Amino acid sequence: LYVAAAYEKMQELRYGENWHQKAALYRKPGALGLQKAKKLNGREMSYNNMVDAETVLEMLIDLSEYDGVAVDQPLSVIVKHANPCGVAYGPSLARAYQLSFATDPKSAFGGVIGFSRPVDVETARAIGESFVEVLLAPGYEPEALRILTEKKPNRRILDIGDLLARKEELYRGFYQKNIFGGMMLQDYDTGDIKEWKVVTRRQPTDSESKALRFAWKVSKYVKSNALVYTTDCQTIGIGSGQVSRVDSARFGAEKAEEHGLSTRGTVAATDSFFPFRDGLDQTFQAGASAVIHPGGSIRDAEVIDAANEHSMAMVFTGMRHFRH
Repeated sequence: LYVAAAYEKMQELRYGENWHQKAALYRKPGALGLQKAKKLNGREMSYNNMVDAETVLEMLIDLSEYDGVAVDQPLSVIVKHANPCGVAYGPSLARAYQLSFATDPKSAFGGVIGFSRPVDVETARAIGESFVEVLLAPGYEPEALRILTEKKPNRRILDIGDLLARKEELYRGFYQKNIFGGMMLQDYDTGDIKEWKVVTRRQPTDSESKALRFAWKVSKYVKSNALVYTTDCQTIGIGSGQVSRVDSARFGAEKAEEHGLSTRGTVAATDSFFPFRDGLDQTFQAGASAVIHPGGSIRDAEVIDAANEHSMAMVFTGMRHFRH
């Protein structure tokens, strides 16, 4: 496989991932992406802004549909350092934002927020003067835009137009990672569930199944090792980036408690299998009633036995979602 590609320089960035690093933004001619978004307010995008906004865009696309069927509720996603720190659906866009923000208000400070619907006045007022690096949405009501920018001249506001409806175009090609002396290419991780396999004596209830699908989608975008606790519409605790899965399970529950939320009655999702039963036991101690993960460990039987001991429902998906 030979790879040749031409890119055109769009702009110098203020700096790279850190202040001492130089950076610039390039685009592939004719390709679709955030470069097509219209900036309505604020400073130029930074390197880190682009990384976080890309994660938000991925999540908005993925969580706006299930099995090809569009979700009928507004969606709000908050990302910080390429990790989701709050995701929620709501009966209104403002409520979706409030629920996503409630997951981890501390981490949302200086984050990037994305919406699946045009931003209305109620949502703009809910955001208020919070410190938000970037907002992206498929449009803004004129009065909402005025509220968002009136006292925040540096707040970056992007109109992403119809990008959420153009998934196939956005995911053409490969994901690229440079290494010394070369690069690696891989397909984008657009997979979801290979097989929905209930492996415990207890079947998940309808409400648990809905929550498990939501939790599973969110876990895909959390840095590994990931473990998230959710209801069927809101992230409650997000355990991210731990090198031990049991620590991710503990961390997610602790984060929820820190911000006045309870993991009792939630479901849990993790991006890969439980190598031991300790991680599963930790989700039970946190109060989760059902768990979803890929399965595939040599100790699957041990983990299944633990779930049965706790009368938990557990689903294997047959598909892993590491994210580095």
